[in-house]
Amino acid sequence: MVERSFPVPIDQRYFEDYVVGTTYEFDDTVTVREKDIVAFAEEFDPQSFHVDPDSAVHGQFGGLIASGWHTTAVMMRLLARHYLSSVASLASPGVDELRWVAPVRPGDALRLRATVVESRRSRTKPDRGIVRTAIELLNQRDEVVLRLTAMNLLAARSVLPEGTDGSPGPSA
Repeated sequence: MVERSFPVPIDQRYFEDYVVGTTYEFDDTVTVREKDIVAFAEEFDPQSFHVDPDSAVHGQFGGLIASGWHTTAVMMRLLARHYLSSVASLASPGVDELRWVAPVRPGDALRLRATVVESRRSRTKPDRGIVRTAIELLNQRDEVVLRLTAMNLLAARSVLPEGTDGSPGPSA
């Protein structure tokens, strides 16, 4: 089932609110403009198919495309705006399997889909947990343009006794 928002507002969201198997798809979009593609690429990824619209027409993509890193930055903007708690997000130890699946072109409107794939308490710090999220960025044609798995450390609303991980104990 796809949800359009969390049942808990972003400023009241903690580790416990990220339920495994839940998918969130947010309606908010970021439209990628040609001038933004060129500006980002001139500073961080100055390849011709990112910075020179005239040259890009004759290249392998048939036109200007956004840098994958620009696309990833758009994803991060939407993730921070809608998915990550503004009160409990502690850090991220990294991402896995980052893929730029399709090119992003000027005028594309990108939106976020996030699925909680794992949620577990820290074994050593009972005041927090780690959440793994399958993230996709989709364009206005519902094509996936970016895919990755993110890991985020989140403060917990309730603290478990030290040495417990919140998982069920042995059966009686």
